[in-house]
Amino acid sequence: MPDTAVYYSIINALPPHVTLVAVSKTKSVSDIMAVYACGQRTFGENKVQELTEKYEQLPKDIAWHLIGHLQTNKVKYIAPFVALIHAVDSLKLLQEINKQALKNNRTINCLLQIYIAKEETKFGLYQEEAENLIFSPTMSELTHIKICGLMGMATNTNDTSVITQEFKQLKDFFDLIRCRKLPANCDFTILSMGMSGDYQTAITCGSNMIRIGSSIFGGR
Repeated sequence: MPDTAVYYSIINALPPHVTLVAVSKTKSVSDIMAVYACGQRTFGENKVQELTEKYEQLPKDIAWHLIGHLQTNKVKYIAPFVALIHAVDSLKLLQEINKQALKNNRTINCLLQIYIAKEETKFGLYQEEAENLIFSPTMSELTHIKICGLMGMATNTNDTSVITQEFKQLKDFFDLIRCRKLPANCDFTILSMGMSGDYQTAITCGSNMIRIGSSIFGGR
């Protein structure tokens, strides 16, 4: 079962501008409902199949975030309901999200995932790639998506100085893009960085959305 005392300690200590995404991957419906009963309404899942199954079984006022790597052929399954897709890392994926959003008569919110970690296993766009994508003519044609900001994952290390440097790098890029004249489908209000082990550092560096799973739900 989730540790609701830990949940309350985290949520009560968060600055008001920071959104908590409770990462519920691999957790049962009853575990999610225990956190839901505490007032949590934003949950994150890594896998499309698990997300769609939980969407069917759980209250419809939950805002579901897809935080894991997303394949283009699976967008159609979450397009009717997903609140935010965190890990967009290609134009091809954006075009498919736009296509499926149009079919469902809605606009789908997205974050561009930026590669900041010193690990080849992480996904994401390099800053130059992201900048070129945001300001490309093609971006303005995608009328059924909204780029709400950026997401990044720091290196998996205990060295806080490395993590801080990576988060600051992403915040600087976020601010740089936000200062420019953005396409109509970009508003850059969200900077999603920070997980159970590093969310406090992330908030200090400017994050306004954190993704916490194990601290609330326990290990997997």
